[in-house]
Amino acid sequence: MFSMTLIAMGKLKEKFYLSAAAEYEKRLKGYCAFQLLELPECRLPEDPSQSEITAGLEKEADVILSKIPKGAWFCVLTPEGKLLSSENLAEKLGEVKLSGKSSAVFLIGSSFGMAQRVKDRADLRLSMSPMTFPHHLARIMVLEQLYRAEAIQAGSKYHK
Repeated sequence: MFSMTLIAMGKLKEKFYLSAAAEYEKRLKGYCAFQLLELPECRLPEDPSQSEITAGLEKEADVILSKIPKGAWFCVLTPEGKLLSSENLAEKLGEVKLSGKSSAVFLIGSSFGMAQRVKDRADLRLSMSPMTFPHHLARIMVLEQLYRAEAIQAGSKYHK
């Protein structure tokens, strides 16, 4: 069975986000072996300098890159990434599966983004929108879109 992992920096705390995430995780598990991996954000001072931000992102990069299975297809969610429709995302995941890859990993970085070397490792840089969203909401949106992509591939009526 194809395995899919969403790496998210930081933890959800609000009950409504936790509930929504749990629902989409449950739905996704009907299509693939799904895992949500929450990693801690690097603690920074209240008003960090650019060098402190860069050092924090580099520490996060070490942890993130260590969690990507060898041979996995890797997608980062980043504002400068490519915009895809739900259908195009489903098509891309289908291509990944047909390519012989057995797993896909998606990453939502921390509030300061992610180190350049993490972006450079990605097979796809994906943007959800030119708009800015809170990280917690973005997580729910990504989970929903991954579920939608799987439903589209399966021919489900979920995607209308």
